[in-house]
Amino acid sequence: MPHHAPAEIRMLHGGYAREVRSLLYHAYRHEPTFAYLFEAERPGYDQRVRATIRELVQRHFDEELPAIGQLLDDRLIGAALIAPPQRRLDITDSWSWRLRMLLSTGFRCTRRYLDYHHAVLASLPPGPYHILPLIGVHPEFQGQQRGEQLLEALHDWCAEDADSQGVVLDTGNARYLDFYRRHGYEEVSELAIGPVVEHVFFHPNPQPVVRASI
Repeated sequence: MPHHAPAEIRMLHGGYAREVRSLLYHAYRHEPTFAYLFEAERPGYDQRVRATIRELVQRHFDEELPAIGQLLDDRLIGAALIAPPQRRLDITDSWSWRLRMLLSTGFRCTRRYLDYHHAVLASLPPGPYHILPLIGVHPEFQGQQRGEQLLEALHDWCAEDADSQGVVLDTGNARYLDFYRRHGYEEVSELAIGPVVEHVFFHPNPQPVVRASI
């Protein structure tokens, strides 16, 4: 398929859960943050990443939270999970979620993930905004401006919510810092996650034009 072929943007439902899990696994398995959290140097790393992505995606769709997908010829090539300000649920408060994480990733990795998750939440700026727990483009389609299209669609969708001030995400991958800055993200904090520096970014929603009364 030509690299310039346009992708379709579509809101995703739970029927896409399997495709979303596969896509995000490939997008995150080489990320520095995940490599630290789930001990890439130890056997079983891929299984621990798969299990974590599976639990996060399944809980997201179980809670009927929004997700945006990017499709080429009905193949999912990009996805963003979205937590709106009105539904900012902390999945780590679920004991069933914690138990499944313990059984699939082990105590140490679960503890690392919980510490990372709570550190990011504690660093977020005040105010109502959308949070992106997971966002990615399949590695086969990176470098084709697919990420730009996905972000643009995401920003347009989030801006329709008058109760939201913008979008927040975090990354420990230094390769993405300039990308996010070029697209209007402002760094609001840095966190030390083991040896990884995690950057928390905020993208403000466009301000509505206020017309002067005559």
